[in-house]
Amino acid sequence: MTPYDDSDTKTLKGDHSTPVETHGDPRPTRSEAEAAVELLLRWAGDDPTREGLVGTPGRVARAWQEFCVGYTEDPASLLSSTFEEVEGYDDMVMLRNIRLESHCEHHMVPILGVAHIAYMPDRRVVGISKLARVLDSFARRLQTQETLTAQVAECIQSELRPRGVALLIDAQHQCMTTRGVRKPDVSMVTTRFTGVFQTDGDLLRRFLEQTKLG
Repeated sequence: MTPYDDSDTKTLKGDHSTPVETHGDPRPTRSEAEAAVELLLRWAGDDPTREGLVGTPGRVARAWQEFCVGYTEDPASLLSSTFEEVEGYDDMVMLRNIRLESHCEHHMVPILGVAHIAYMPDRRVVGISKLARVLDSFARRLQTQETLTAQVAECIQSELRPRGVALLIDAQHQCMTTRGVRKPDVSMVTTRFTGVFQTDGDLLRRFLEQTKLG
């Protein structure tokens, strides 16, 4: 299934595993999506038939298929393969400065920033690239940063079952930096902590200190 095919189901943003019906209405076809882009170009005051815009509807449709590929993915499945041969390692595992690219569900413009993800393993670990892929899978949907933060942390906690998860996202929202109040230097920080990161103040401070390095 692709974001622009004729399927009548999609993944609910608040649930990383359960497809839901879209009230019986099939998704628009690619040609319908391209026609919508052409209409938007006309509404903006331009001429879709001029040379520079002739192929734009198709390019926009392909771009949004890529931007929203997360709707076709199951982030939980990315954490299904784990490793137990870790020689008793039981300290924090952290992936810092993960590039974040998403789109605001209110204005459909980019959210750009970084994420820091850590967990305290309970006898097993997961390949570190999987943490970044879980983030990407949720980010490649229309989002709010608060929802994205909660979804990623909950997915890691429920699927990997570590002793705790810590997540911090620091991102700029183009809906605020390039329009509206136009505050280009403002970033938004959201966090989510589970398990031992909620109860162990020293561990939480270690995590927060690590996000400031480099």
